[in-house]
Amino acid sequence: MIEISDVSREYRRGADRVRALQGVSLAVPAGRFVALMGPSGSGKSTLLNLLAGLDRPSRGRVRVAGADLGELDDDALASFRARHVGFVFQFFNLIPVLDALHNVELPLLLQSMPRSERLERARTALRVVGLEGRHSHRPSELSGGEQQRVAIARAIVSDPSLLVADEPTGDLDAHNARQTLALLRELSASLRKTIVMVTHDPRAEEYVDEVHVLDKGVLRAPSAAGAGIVAP
Repeated sequence: MIEISDVSREYRRGADRVRALQGVSLAVPAGRFVALMGPSGSGKSTLLNLLAGLDRPSRGRVRVAGADLGELDDDALASFRARHVGFVFQFFNLIPVLDALHNVELPLLLQSMPRSERLERARTALRVVGLEGRHSHRPSELSGGEQQRVAIARAIVSDPSLLVADEPTGDLDAHNARQTLALLRELSASLRKTIVMVTHDPRAEEYVDEVHVLDKGVLRAPSAAGAGIVAP
């Protein structure tokens, strides 16, 4: 699903040159739940952005779902993201004036399909995350954990090949953090979704298949994690 070969990302900050990633190589098979961990500024979010087609490497190759992202122009990258990538964020990024159903429907507005089909797929996605009874609730009427579940439903509604999650438990209490991690684990296992998650949450190691640690832009050797050991 993911093949990263000798990727470096450099950019300028004023007069300084920042080496965000240095010679990173990584392969992730389909259906794996992977955590990217490491201190702040280690390159985790930079790597996530490259995988999602939101940024381009300075050197090296990034292949996701069979596509060489370096060969795609901006329009093709946008189409790639719409078809293949679902996004989960720390702060949910839900539209306050829309109810859960219509928040989940949003990514489907980029695709050509009847409104009835869009809404049915949104209902299915909410059912998958356990919120079938909350269709008509706006974000302000939902708990933090429920809002993150809506955000995850929105991420999977277009049936993407890859989910990228940026600190998905960072704004949740311990109980809701574990529920969110358990839900992502279940999506990976039951729907064969490939998930790459940036996190500082040590609890994540109990749920993911493997952990990759970045330190100053360099990827350390991977370690196995404890997915399936704990109950949700």
